[in-house]
Amino acid sequence: MTKYGLIGYPLGHSFSIGYFNEKFRNEGIDAEYINYEIPSINGLVEILETTPELKGLNVTIPYKQQVMKFLHAVSPEAKAIGAVNVIRVEHKGNKTFLKGYNSDVIGFTKSIEPLLEKYHQKALILGTGGAAKAVDYGLRSLGLETLFVSRTKKKDAVTYQELKPKHIETYNVIVNCTPAGMYPRIDECPDLPYEAMNNHTLLYDLLYNPDETLFMRKGAAQGATVKNGLEMLLLQAFAGWEFWNTAD
Repeated sequence: MTKYGLIGYPLGHSFSIGYFNEKFRNEGIDAEYINYEIPSINGLVEILETTPELKGLNVTIPYKQQVMKFLHAVSPEAKAIGAVNVIRVEHKGNKTFLKGYNSDVIGFTKSIEPLLEKYHQKALILGTGGAAKAVDYGLRSLGLETLFVSRTKKKDAVTYQELKPKHIETYNVIVNCTPAGMYPRIDECPDLPYEAMNNHTLLYDLLYNPDETLFMRKGAAQGATVKNGLEMLLLQAFAGWEFWNTAD
């Protein structure tokens, strides 16, 4: 039986395991998707050594950047982003070949593009991790200027304390790439001047549990357009399956 899986720590709720195992049952595919919760990225070595049937992996936090040192090849997009969330595993004789891709950028770009209007020229990206880097790549590919927002002072980013209403008015696309507001901590949200938002503001939350985060609700109350990350996840899953099963 072919195996696929997810590496990360901690994993908790996983969209992928339910999605792929249901897909395998519905389509009669002789395969299984497994969650590999590893406290260190070095656990990847044991997974590869003990699972010869493994054909592909998804990668989630905190390993989207750390995993790159184990790969033999990386797609141009993943290299530019500096983060990988899909790995194709190929067995060539007694050697294992790993190629990394980034489906975050595909899922996000296809999901947000229909919502963008001419007045959406600049975007704030909340967070600086692997997903935020993919979002940055995707937004810039769509022609938007971007600015990262970080909890701590970093090069090429502003802090939440430095954000003023004028930033919200100018950077009227705001993408949450942080876990703030994710179940069970649903009463949390990024610290923003929400009062400066209006019907030209677009809030996109990569989270999908709960369906509507406090970040989204506070924006919607000011007239903003809001969207969660569920469609992005589905589009990522489609892209990941293609990466695993289509040679390039």
